[in-house]
Amino acid sequence: MILRPVSLDDVPALAMLGRESFIAAFGHLYSDKDLSAFLEMVYSDAAVREEVEGPECIHQVAHDDLRMLGYVKLRAPSWYAEDSPTEDIRNPIALGQLYTQPDATGRGIGALLMEWAIAEARARGHDAIQLSVWSQNLGGQRFYQRYGFAKVADIDFYVGEHRDDEFLYELRLD
Repeated sequence: MILRPVSLDDVPALAMLGRESFIAAFGHLYSDKDLSAFLEMVYSDAAVREEVEGPECIHQVAHDDLRMLGYVKLRAPSWYAEDSPTEDIRNPIALGQLYTQPDATGRGIGALLMEWAIAEARARGHDAIQLSVWSQNLGGQRFYQRYGFAKVADIDFYVGEHRDDEFLYELRLD
């Protein structure tokens, strides 16, 4: 398995992996209308291309000889900076997505991507990583807690018109 920065050639595969991972994990929670609107807004080729081309997001992909196995996205400035009650954090970065192919979960891909994300955030001088995790995603919460993330706030997350209860997690990097 190889980790590398994303390229524009990766956009279709990145968008597809985002859609498939989101649907596999959470698709059953939403109406077709809400899910379709969310997928178009976040995981269409155009939306993913805009993020890859823009200066705010950094993507790292994991792949083998056959396909993209997973990816992680970091974003600065963090979307969650205003939601955080942690007053002494000055330069947080957001971890926006850490996804693996649904059939490749449990193979250490997420761990490699998380280790890269933490090292990259430190190398860029960020003092914290922030992320949101669905309040009912206990497996995701355990994964993040293994890396030292802790819940700091309750926040909302919208998929179309549907509001989910989410937790804001932070990892301090100082």
